[in-house]
Amino acid sequence: MTATATTVDEPEQLEPQPAPASRGAALVRRLVPAAAAALSGVLLYVSFPPRTLWWLALPAFAVFAWTLRGRSWKAALGLGYLFGLGFLLPLLVWTGVEVGPGPWIALVVVEAVYVALVGAGITLVSRLPGWPVWAAAVWIAGEAARARAPFGGFPWGKIAFGQADGVFLPLAALGGTPVVGFAVVLCGFGLYELIRLGVEARGTRVLRRGAAAAALLSVAVPVVGALAARTLVSDKAEDGTATVALIQGNVPRAGLDFNSQRRAVLDYHVKETERLAAEVRAGKVARPQLVLWPENSSDIDPFANADARAVIDEAARAIGAPISVGGVVERGGRLYNEQILWDPAKGPVDTYDKRQIQPFGEYLPMRSLLGAINKNWTTMVRQDFSRGTEAGVFTMNGTRVGLVTCYEAAFDWAVRSTVTDGAQIISVPSNNATFDRSEMTYQQLAMSRIRAVEHSRTVTVPVTSGVSAVIMPDGRITQKTGMFVADSLVQKVPLRSSQTPATKLGILPEMFLVLVAACGLGRAATTAVRARRNTAAQA
Repeated sequence: MTATATTVDEPEQLEPQPAPASRGAALVRRLVPAAAAALSGVLLYVSFPPRTLWWLALPAFAVFAWTLRGRSWKAALGLGYLFGLGFLLPLLVWTGVEVGPGPWIALVVVEAVYVALVGAGITLVSRLPGWPVWAAAVWIAGEAARARAPFGGFPWGKIAFGQADGVFLPLAALGGTPVVGFAVVLCGFGLYELIRLGVEARGTRVLRRGAAAAALLSVAVPVVGALAARTLVSDKAEDGTATVALIQGNVPRAGLDFNSQRRAVLDYHVKETERLAAEVRAGKVARPQLVLWPENSSDIDPFANADARAVIDEAARAIGAPISVGGVVERGGRLYNEQILWDPAKGPVDTYDKRQIQPFGEYLPMRSLLGAINKNWTTMVRQDFSRGTEAGVFTMNGTRVGLVTCYEAAFDWAVRSTVTDGAQIISVPSNNATFDRSEMTYQQLAMSRIRAVEHSRTVTVPVTSGVSAVIMPDGRITQKTGMFVADSLVQKVPLRSSQTPATKLGILPEMFLVLVAACGLGRAATTAVRARRNTAAQA
């Protein structure tokens, strides 16, 4: 007798559906790193002038490191972009003060791409031993790229420019802005690594001493190095002193119509110079040996306009000292943003043409394309300025004055070239009237403080509408004006001719850090490839 087998259909097994609470938790896990990345970018912005909260850069980078740790490079791209938006949107809001939000947002959208790529790079090297060093170098490599492209670069927002009041400032004399930035970022990443290892040790009751020692050094070495670099900072005169006058003539009103007020602006600077001359004759103020006017103080070409030439001659004779006049000059069909050395007896005797001109402000890239999109954009820059080709150093009553015109102060090479050409002091003539009372003026002033320490030179900042200032070689501001007032500053300042290590080394520290970043990324890529091969072999 045979048994008949019977089968019973089993009920269909359904995939368990996640509970609403678990879906919410997953969403939170995705959103928290994104929010932290954006907010840490905002925290980095808050560390910048006009605030003196430089130390906030450290927790900003610590939180940024936390958001990137253990992520894929694709996720890190997004987190890096959010960090960049959080930092650059508020930092650069002044770019839209007069032209609306379009150019501001477009600039930030492009610049944040660099930060996104840096975020991906940091995630890759974060798997290496001693990762804070590699990661800080990757950040500086990103700054180096952003300072060069597109359209000549845009270094605004370099980490060093937020450290004028901080403990890391003396490092500027050692290796310039790249070394200052590297120290700050390294310290922030090291701080995160210390906290991470501490939390890990609480859970496992085992402290990885080698990793902890490396993290501790990442925090301690930058701070100790900055303290040691104080010996490089000095405001002592090496070549005597010079009495310098800065003229801030002011403008009739702020805004883009500044250029339509050209004659009024010139007259205001002449009037303020003559007022100062009267105080000198009355014995109220020391007689200056040289006088510095701002950028755009004479947008009427004094070489082509006899009346403009006459009133500048009058001002120079009244003060009895050479004047560096900021003019707009047309020569050979080309337009130049020019500093003119005006002798009280001989008139114009030397010139300096701005070399790093501002895209979309002083010239319009892709003019035909932009004009096809919106004709109003091309009318804002009717004629492109041309670039100068040589560093500007004026000899004014025996003092060699290096000229760095406004936007150029953000570029390492533009400032250094004046010092290597023999400048004993640096002047940064600027026109910030088009940016109203925004933070732009204070951000730029902080750059000049960094440059003073970087090259151990007095830096003077004459501005059409403020803030004008005198900065000692140790980065201290000894005098400054208010905004949108007519004023003048007169001060005896030290003349110096020695060169700091930063001046001598030039681009080399930055090149070295970029090489370190490349080595770290290469090592990380090699490690990842080997790991994939091992996984494939085991499979």
